[in-house]
Order: sequence, then structure tokens, then C-alpha cells
Amino acid sequence: MYAFTYQRPTSLADAATAIQADEAKLLGGGQTLLPTLKQRLARPTDLIDLGAIPDLKGIREADGGLEIGAFTRHAEVAHSDLVKRVIPALASLAEGIGDRQVRNMGTMGGSIANADPSADYPSAVVALKATVTTDRRTIAGDDFFTGMFETALEPGEIVKAVRFSRPDKAAYAKFRNPASRYAIVGVFVARFGAEVRVAVTGAAGSVFRATAFETALAADFRAEALNGLSVKADGLNADIHASADYRAHLVTVMAKRAVEAAG
Repeated sequence: MYAFTYQRPTSLADAATAIQADEAKLLGGGQTLLPTLKQRLARPTDLIDLGAIPDLKGIREADGGLEIGAFTRHAEVAHSDLVKRVIPALASLAEGIGDRQVRNMGTMGGSIANADPSADYPSAVVALKATVTTDRRTIAGDDFFTGMFETALEPGEIVKAVRFSRPDKAAYAKFRNPASRYAIVGVFVARFGAEVRVAVTGAAGSVFRATAFETALAADFRAEALNGLSVKADGLNADIHASADYRAHLVTVMAKRAVEAAG
């Protein structure tokens, strides 16, 4: 049976206090935590629902880019006219997450804090020079993801918002699992003037940048510039869905598609 105390704080300060309890867990959209609870793989003493905290919600323009609250749901990002105008690639990415039920429940903050190796948002955080604001500090997107299901967050630290820089051009392309729609491989390409960033999700234990691709695209922003380039299969994920070699192949294919989509 379940045995935990359910709490629904209305302020970030109250949530920060509540999460200090032994074995307490934060509840965002619940897309990972609730199945984990059903399988008895987690037994929290306290469940802290973040859904009633206004400071964690909303989409705003900030410094020419976007600031998106941690409790903003995927569907809100996908359908936001502001996101479509400022960073349309981010809206397109959100529209491709999971299915309709997942998009209407899952949250941005929950996704990046969970750091699933096949999640879509980590590629956007890295490619779009994002910064993650918590209740304690600001963390650069390049430093946020540290491994499979691991981040730079300290125990009890709560993601408040994510701030994305506005690129000159950007697009995301993924080869998705047909059932879950998770990224078997997803590649987000973003161009900022002479700088190009290429972030890969799904292929390894954590999101990573394809630096050789970035160098080639900085010199010639066309899909053809990636001809002959690839990432090494060593260390990439291998499972029933795709071998490491196939994932390495897909990185190049998805990168080319993203470049073509970015124009």
C-alpha cells in the first residue's frame, strides 16, 4: 500500500521547506514518478505537488529569448504563439513529445530534472545556450546534465525556470520510438551568428554536443557539410530498439535533417 504525506504548497519557499523531509519527492507532471510509485520502485515519505505554485508557471520573453517556468506543460510550449514566434524549433520539439496525454501533463522542469537519456528537452537546453534557474542559483545548460538520470541539482534543489537564447536558425529532428515516442536519437541544431551548436539526445547516457559537426556547419551551414562525418559508436546506447552503430548512423542522418529544416 502507499504510505506518504501529500502536500500541495502554494509558494516556492514552502516547497523548499517541505522537500527537506526524509525521502520526500517532488511531483511535477508525474510522467516518471507515478509509474515508479506504481511499481513500488520508490517509497517517498512525502509527495510535494508543485502544481499550485504560480512562480513556476508561464512563458515570457526575456533578454531577446524565452523564459519558461518549470511547471509549464509540454502542450503549453507547443501551442504558445510566443514560443512559435521567438523559437519555433522549441515549439516543434514540444509538439513531438510523447502522446497527447503526456504533453498535457508532463512539465519542462520535470523533464530536465529527471534527465532521461531519451528525453527531448535536454537537447534544446544545450543547443539553445539555456540557463536553468533554481530556488538557489543559476546553472548553465552545458553544466546541467551530468549523466544518465543525473544532473547538477543538489538534494532538495528545485528548478524554477529555464531561459533559452534566441538563435538565428534552429531545428530539431528525431528518430522516435514508435510506441513511446522517446528519441532513439534526436539532434537539435542551432545557429547563433558564426557559432553553431549541435546537441544530441537519445544516443548516449546523457545529452552531448557533436563538436565536429559544429565546426563543419560553422564553416558551411548546409546538410552537405556533414558528409563523411560521424560520431563514434563506442559508449553509445545499445538496446532492443537500436544498436550503438545504428545510433551513430542516426546522429548524422538526424543532424542533416535538422539543418535542412532550419533552412
